[in-house]
Amino acid sequence: MKSKNIYIIRHGETDFNKQKRVQGRGIDSDLNALGRRQAEAFYQAYREVSFGQIYTSSLKRTVQSVQGFIDQGVPYEQLSGFDEISWGDHEGLAYDKERHAMYLAGIEQWSQGNLDYRVGGGDTPIEVAARQQEAMNHVLEGDEEHVLIATHGRAMRIQLCWMMGLPLSRSEDFPHANLCLYQLHYHDGQYEIIRQADVAHLAHLIA
Repeated sequence: MKSKNIYIIRHGETDFNKQKRVQGRGIDSDLNALGRRQAEAFYQAYREVSFGQIYTSSLKRTVQSVQGFIDQGVPYEQLSGFDEISWGDHEGLAYDKERHAMYLAGIEQWSQGNLDYRVGGGDTPIEVAARQQEAMNHVLEGDEEHVLIATHGRAMRIQLCWMMGLPLSRSEDFPHANLCLYQLHYHDGQYEIIRQADVAHLAHLIA
């Protein structure tokens, strides 16, 4: 039976994160200075893992988060299936009190099982999960034992839900931070979480 060790990270910090502006699939932002340090710290901590393939979203902040491995010669592929959720017409705007309330209302709708609800007219969790599952089918076709996936915060939460056989309404169960790591083992169609939201590699960057 096919087995894989799957390392899933959220991208490093961007100025949109720092400035608390809404950043979804439609915002192709760069890592900021801290984000680049986070990416380098992750690379130094995991450079000895023999990754056979890296997969990123189509957004450059995920590619920049694994640049050290790419420079090392690890092949990578961009898959739009791993893109962040779209927050629709909220994207790029300040995450102020009004938008925070709308965001919380959306999360509440999703947690109650209304998975067709769109925040700002953006994507639904069902749509995100569908494209992720297509992307993961592609990942699982490969023979690599160790793979690294660079994705996004909300997308990561949705992906972990269906990987663990949970309803998408449970996405809040999975915490995340910039450049955090979830490590999973895949065997015979089942996923097991080995490490959850691990940021030990960033300890020296945290004041």
